[in-house]
Amino acid sequence: MYGELGNKLVQHAKRTQSLAHLPPYQTELVRTVAREVRDLDKDVARHLAPFEGTFNPSAEPAIACALLVDHLCMRRNKRCLLAYHRVRTEKLEEMCWNGVDVLEQQQQQQQQQQQLLLPQQGETDEGGGPLAAAGSGSASGSRENSLSPEEEEYFRKYSDMLAAYKGYWTDIDLTGGLDPPKDLFIDVRVLKDVGEVQTEYG
Repeated sequence: MYGELGNKLVQHAKRTQSLAHLPPYQTELVRTVAREVRDLDKDVARHLAPFEGTFNPSAEPAIACALLVDHLCMRRNKRCLLAYHRVRTEKLEEMCWNGVDVLEQQQQQQQQQQQLLLPQQGETDEGGGPLAAAGSGSASGSRENSLSPEEEEYFRKYSDMLAAYKGYWTDIDLTGGLDPPKDLFIDVRVLKDVGEVQTEYG
């Protein structure tokens, strides 16, 4: 049924918001939803082809209803795709501001997994060889990244942009929390003497 796969993407996005790390990118699911949108668009074109631009909804209510359903399904799938990618983008941006290098973490995890699989690749069973082949298959699966190539490029460019932005404010920690302190008395570190400052309370 149209819309079910888009709903799965939304569920993945909802789960991503509550995780500390970024789960693997749902490549096949995204491609399937995009393919579904293209199929719906072809269905719309097939319905409208006989009318050659002179379609009257009141004269053909059945076709008008089918077109409405197709358009609503396409719109919903597109919104699900946008929501899924927006959540992952916000997660990547949050990691950038927190100083977390996702690409470096992935490389470290891959190296650790490969080191664990190296002893298994040298082992063989009584028949000779199948166990080593299984180990090599696991090693190839461990090289899968949790980010898509587009996300990796976005993360690199966003990190470079953030580093350039921080370069103008070397004396200020821009990655600090935005929540104000709850203590009654706090220590304020003065960075620049701007003269007398008067607050709203005097």
